[in-house]
Amino acid sequence: MLFRKNDLEPEDYSKLADGFVPNPDQVLKTSRYDSDLGKNMAKDARKVISGDLDIKDFHQAYSSSLLQEFGEQMTSEETLPNKTNASQSGVRWGMVIDLKKCVGCDTCTVSCKAENRTPPGMSYNVVLETIKGEFPNISVTNLPRPCMQCDKPPCVQVCPTRATYKMKDGIVVIDNDRCIGCRYCMVACPYGARSYDFGNSYEDEMLGYNDITSPEYGMDRGKRKNGAIPEETVRKCNFCYHRLQRGEEPACVETCIGDARYFGDLNDPNSVVSKLAASSRAFRLKEELGTEPRVYYLR
Repeated sequence: MLFRKNDLEPEDYSKLADGFVPNPDQVLKTSRYDSDLGKNMAKDARKVISGDLDIKDFHQAYSSSLLQEFGEQMTSEETLPNKTNASQSGVRWGMVIDLKKCVGCDTCTVSCKAENRTPPGMSYNVVLETIKGEFPNISVTNLPRPCMQCDKPPCVQVCPTRATYKMKDGIVVIDNDRCIGCRYCMVACPYGARSYDFGNSYEDEMLGYNDITSPEYGMDRGKRKNGAIPEETVRKCNFCYHRLQRGEEPACVETCIGDARYFGDLNDPNSVVSKLAASSRAFRLKEELGTEPRVYYLR
């Protein structure tokens, strides 16, 4: 008999998520940039987030190495664009996922892929799954995992070009025209929520696939100033920011057949997500790291 078992302790879910975090050596294996620098920065960025390392000491320790490795590609934080709509000032977007309602159907994965036109082998929104027991008596545990949209994201700390940054509404975004594909952010993310776009396509399998491109890339990307190939950048979930700008919910929330996902303003005490996030059932993955995710789970 098959059982859906989504009533584990928070630390058990964190361990489940750990099993799907990519190996840093494997991630940086084909990178043209210094792998050791990326791994060391990722390790120390997490210390900054947890409060074990001062941010000034972090910058002082790596400034010369970054300048040597990336040169003019480095970008100061002061030059970052502000893409937050004025009408969204004060909004703090967040998501709540009810694990008791999740049936592991992967509709969120499929709808996210269709909405964001991700290439082969890449999904922003996945459902992690572990199976225990022996047939026919087995139990399945599901853990949906979008980007956590951390309040204190280590991925932002390690980005040499400031392509990854956090907007005022709480969403961590990637400016693909700034991204050079160093993949340091992938190593720094403790949730495995980032993927590298190698430029693969469904063009040979699906007629007209490239007629519509992903919201991040747009139809006309123009010349890349940093010299990277347009498709060879890092990508991730951004709560379907293009849909939020139209007043719509993220695709995964809209299509969840079990109504397991809730989305809204965490700053609004009357919002559903705010109330659910404050409930006794709520927890966040790897809270001990200090990343302060804006994705909450209900157990």
